[in-house]
Amino acid sequence: MALYITDECINCDVCEPECPNGAITQGEEIYLINHELCTECVGHYKTSQCVDVCPVDCILSDPGHPETQEQLQRKYQTLIQQSA
Repeated sequence: MALYITDECINCDVCEPECPNGAITQGEEIYLINHELCTECVGHYKTSQCVDVCPVDCILSDPGHPETQEQLQRKYQTLIQQSA
């Protein structure tokens, strides 16, 4: 599943630089995660880096974008190929 940020976000700025895919951006009120770029750090790390650093635990799995580990791995491969 892609991740999303709840409205409990305090805009602390720690999640954005941790995202290896550039999926996190500053929205009007809170940070946002682009589900098309989010691989939950599959291919980069063993855990989702944004979740690990979030001080208020406001980054959750997005039930609107369910994906298996295999799908996340394929998305990672596609993103890597596009950036090459």
